[in-house]
Amino acid sequence: MKKILKLGLPKGSLQESTFRIFKKGGFNVSVGSRSYFPSIDDPEFDPVLLRAQEMSRYVEDGALDCGITGEDWICENSSNVKRVEDLEYAKQSLNKVRWVIAVPENSKIRSVKDLKGKRIATELVSVTKAYLKKNKVKADVEFSWGATEVKVAAGLVDAIVEITETGSSLRANKLRIVDVVCYSTTKLIANKEAWKNPWKRQKIEALAMLLKGAILAESKVGLKMNVKLKDLDKVIKLLPAMKKPTISPLADKGWFDIDTIIEEEQVKQIIPALKRSGAQGIIEYPLNKAIY
Repeated sequence: MKKILKLGLPKGSLQESTFRIFKKGGFNVSVGSRSYFPSIDDPEFDPVLLRAQEMSRYVEDGALDCGITGEDWICENSSNVKRVEDLEYAKQSLNKVRWVIAVPENSKIRSVKDLKGKRIATELVSVTKAYLKKNKVKADVEFSWGATEVKVAAGLVDAIVEITETGSSLRANKLRIVDVVCYSTTKLIANKEAWKNPWKRQKIEALAMLLKGAILAESKVGLKMNVKLKDLDKVIKLLPAMKKPTISPLADKGWFDIDTIIEEEQVKQIIPALKRSGAQGIIEYPLNKAIY
């Protein structure tokens, strides 16, 4: 009998970045504009597209063996799933996603205590209620089907709990952040029974390793260079390598090849310094994966 792993992929805002990370991880995923059943170049995966909001529910009940969703939706659905790996997509966001309380700029609400007796709209109802309970505040929390920012701007509700990365969209709508309800990152989760199956667990762990390696490589580059023996110590001291750099002697006596990995943001400072210290033939190259 053919072994198959049922995999849930997020449809919507996470879809494009998820497909990109899968490609860097070694998996080509494609889907038609109106299809919910992607194709993937690994016959042991059976993928389906679902909203991230629903993913943990179907992973928990075993309809899916594993899936990708946000920590926020796991908490919202009180899902009993195995959190396998944190998959914060490096080039998608510089910050963790935040769910925040937002009010109109001219609102008298300044803190969570001021929400007492107020009306709050959000898609993240359970988490918001838990946050209010923790702060000993009683308020009316209602589910929002969308256009949440419009509801508070139009005076239909007193406050909203909305997702944001930088807060720029809220500011553009003349809303002010009062507090952070929770933070969330993208997770690879697994059904607990599937996790007990040796083959499925190995398949999920391999997927997690490849995706995490692709994500780690997003912010790093490789550097190669040739260095004379007399300049070797000066050059090595400049390199903030993940591990110690690889140093190999060249055919020309007294010359060495150095190969290392550094953060991409450091390149513009390090390459000129390396050149001044005697490095020659400096080559920068991109990485697909960085596996520790």
